[in-house]
Amino acid sequence: MLLLVPGDVLRPRRPDEHFAGEVAAAREAGIEVAVVDHDALTRGGPADAAVARVPAGADAVYRGWMLRSPQYASLAAALSRRGVTLRTGAGDYQRAHELPGWYAAAAGHTPPAVWTVGDSRTDFAAACASLGDGAAVLRDYTKSMKHHWHEAAYLPSVADPDAAWKVASRFRELRDDEFTGGFVLRRFEPLTGAEVRTWWIGGECRLVTAHPDTPGELPPAGLDPEFLTPVIRSLGLPFVTADLARHEDGRWRLIEIGDGQVSDRPTSTDAAALITALHG
Repeated sequence: MLLLVPGDVLRPRRPDEHFAGEVAAAREAGIEVAVVDHDALTRGGPADAAVARVPAGADAVYRGWMLRSPQYASLAAALSRRGVTLRTGAGDYQRAHELPGWYAAAAGHTPPAVWTVGDSRTDFAAACASLGDGAAVLRDYTKSMKHHWHEAAYLPSVADPDAAWKVASRFRELRDDEFTGGFVLRRFEPLTGAEVRTWWIGGECRLVTAHPDTPGELPPAGLDPEFLTPVIRSLGLPFVTADLARHEDGRWRLIEIGDGQVSDRPTSTDAAALITALHG
């Protein structure tokens, strides 16, 4: 296995410091590490230059900053030209990374959702109408603005079109060039406690950790994520995370599935645990 990580912006031959723990753990385990130029990938230029320091001919896993699906596809294609195969292909990355790719498989375990293609007000109003009434949470295909909860995430009533559009407009403004796909409206559900991040490799849950936003809030001892196994296996994705939160009625609910390569590891989880799971 070859571990790919972003290079440091100021010292591009060195790994980004954020991933230093995983790099050290990989090298300790005898895994080769190479850097890619994340900034070059996100600027939209030729991807071949971004992977110029990657040795040819290897089975690779990326652990780095989030990439748009087309950017990841460019990375995969450039690596392929060097004889390097990412375990997660471009199509699998998009299905894991963008909500429409995984929602149908997970619909029984996650809040009901509708979405638009693009950011028009007309389509947004139609999505609100299809959800019916009540409160909802807004995001796009890849990300919410939950840290701007009242101004850009929470809709008290999808039946109030002007108020809903005010929130959507602010969300669109904050996401700016990072806005992906369209608006996603998800039925609001009352949740309690911190989120939990579960890590799935080849359809098996290999780690249960805190969420990166709340690294000190460790998962409860009684949490068994195996109820999600049929969902994850049906997706057929090589490496994903699934974030869970407890509904106030006691059920565990799926908040989000994401591609594991760009899912942050909480500081309370030892890097070696993740590297061992990937290498095993």
